[in-house]
Amino acid sequence: MLHLRRTLRFVLPLLCAIALHARVVSVEITHREKVAEGKRYGLAGEYEAIMGKFRFAVDPKDPANATIADVSLAPRNAAGEVEFSADFHFIRPLDVGKGNGAVLCEISNRGGKGMLGFFSGATRSMNPLTPQEFGDGFLLEQGFSLLWVGWQFDIPHVPGLLRIQVPIAKNPDGSAITGLVRANIILDDTEFSHSLADRGHIPYEVSDPADPRNVLTVRDTANGPARVIPREQWQFARWENGQAVRDGGSLYLKGGLQANKVYDLVYVTKDPPVAGLGMAAIRDAVSYVKYSTDASLGIRTGQLARVYSFGSSQSGRFLRTFLYEGFNGDEAGRRVFDGVMAHVAGGGRGGFNLRFAQPSRDGHPFMNLLYPTDIYPFSDAVQRDPETGLEEGILGRYRGKEALIPKIFYTNSSYEYWGRAASLIHTTLDGTRDLAPAANTRIYQFAGTQHGTGPWPPARSVGQELVNPNRIRPAMRALLVAMDAWVRDGVAPPDSRYGRIDNQTLVRPEDLRFPALPGRDLAAIRRSSTLQKAWRADYGPRFRTERIIDFEPPKLGKLFPTLVPQVDADGNELAGIRLPDVAVPLGTYTGWNLFNAKNGPTDVISSMVGGFIPFPRTKEEAEKSGDPRQPIDARYRSREEYLGKVAETCEELKSARFLLPKDALDILQHAGEEWDWAWNKER
Repeated sequence: MLHLRRTLRFVLPLLCAIALHARVVSVEITHREKVAEGKRYGLAGEYEAIMGKFRFAVDPKDPANATIADVSLAPRNAAGEVEFSADFHFIRPLDVGKGNGAVLCEISNRGGKGMLGFFSGATRSMNPLTPQEFGDGFLLEQGFSLLWVGWQFDIPHVPGLLRIQVPIAKNPDGSAITGLVRANIILDDTEFSHSLADRGHIPYEVSDPADPRNVLTVRDTANGPARVIPREQWQFARWENGQAVRDGGSLYLKGGLQANKVYDLVYVTKDPPVAGLGMAAIRDAVSYVKYSTDASLGIRTGQLARVYSFGSSQSGRFLRTFLYEGFNGDEAGRRVFDGVMAHVAGGGRGGFNLRFAQPSRDGHPFMNLLYPTDIYPFSDAVQRDPETGLEEGILGRYRGKEALIPKIFYTNSSYEYWGRAASLIHTTLDGTRDLAPAANTRIYQFAGTQHGTGPWPPARSVGQELVNPNRIRPAMRALLVAMDAWVRDGVAPPDSRYGRIDNQTLVRPEDLRFPALPGRDLAAIRRSSTLQKAWRADYGPRFRTERIIDFEPPKLGKLFPTLVPQVDADGNELAGIRLPDVAVPLGTYTGWNLFNAKNGPTDVISSMVGGFIPFPRTKEEAEKSGDPRQPIDARYRSREEYLGKVAETCEELKSARFLLPKDALDILQHAGEEWDWAWNKER
């Protein structure tokens, strides 16, 4: 079976009832082989990887598809259905019956595969096959089958990335649909030209370079006034071999695009892909694996009865949007995901289901400004916005269909409170009161962490401080086990843990009690202007009803108030899940890190990066530097005492079900490395 390559098409004419419900009309397999050289993982035994393509058809008139932008304008087959296809990668026990009966479906982040690294510490891979690419084997030892399905249409053409192939929407008379797109460009070095897409993705090309609606502006700061750049100074072109070469997907500016300036190019493009079919692809592929029998995939109905989704960052925001748009019910009215783990999504959603969608674009204080990411609604519960009169919630579409609501974990690092409006998922819209999570939801804040764990030993990147190395993985492994127990056996997971208004562990930025450390701009840290803004943004009259943006950039109304976690005398956060690095600290761990002078404005927090500020080692060191924090030698009499306190914290976390027993030893070993680094590192 190893290295067996073939292309098989399994059409299901005899299973029309299944096809009508799951909407996978065929499965095309391009490759399959055993993984990890046939290594056995726990009771599940050997695993196999299967790669190929799902082919779908959806009825645009079905209410389950009503929220897909432009689906009614997509071409249809003879049966009146819209066809599309998506790449998939499925890893399952050779004998599925020996697994744990659950699928963990990762929502691919920009086409990649991250959950093996996230949960198992595996080597990053586009095509995980070797033992190293499965790390310590945690997910397979647990017995999970793993699934990835392409959902994003504009990812770069890089081998191994998963993509979706969707049709182009046309006007009813067959003519091309046109509309506005905005490219927000912020650089940390001068460039003569730059792509109009985000982070190497495939851009929308200008439909007519001479159209007067194509306008380029520049701002000196994120919130500063925009100045129009005269048309004769720029072109739709790329700089190549010392000259501007015409390119409908690039911007060339005479004299160069300057570092730390904010450029916005609004231009007219045409032929929108039906991007929202990416959500239908996830829904229908999962429904198919969960409810169908398919000999080619080696599954029988009922074998994989539980399906959990995991998404981090962009993918976590995708899951919040997936829930908001009502996709957790398939065309047959069946629940799709039984559990959802939306990680580091904060209060965000994204441009995943819009005309001329840009799904890679997110939003940060100085990156990808004013895209529809941190926008109302934020909480699961329906809340009425008194400013606009809108009344919505993430789970609002499930009224009367509560059986479709999955168990939900929202897990956020500290950064999401500074850079992703996370407080709004559990406060009222005016920021004055706490809002309890929905019955099926838990919210967990990881105290003193950043968007993605930084390297060890800690180093500097785009910020002024060392990158935050506080590790989230051990707790997330425990939470995955808790999610499975909740769905499988009804065992309630740990209670939510996050900062709250009522006990002053969640506060306005100006009320942050961060210590006055030498050389730090406390005024900049406390200024609310450093936070990601959650605006009442008006994208035009068709945005909420037809998912079409008419105003680029949007018209801005009042801000929603965003709050941040309060800290102790060391600058470490008081609330949330306090992992050993924060509970038994050797320094201050922050969710923010002001830009250094090379990479951005020095009074604005850098994108997705937190900070680590080591404690002084001795009283003499503290006095010499003017550091008010207690030195290490006054906190712990010895390395042994420090490790003993770490062990005590591990026991507390195990008791609370935020740590698995097998991970405590790894934490203790790492704590020893941290102690040695703290004492031996040159300051």
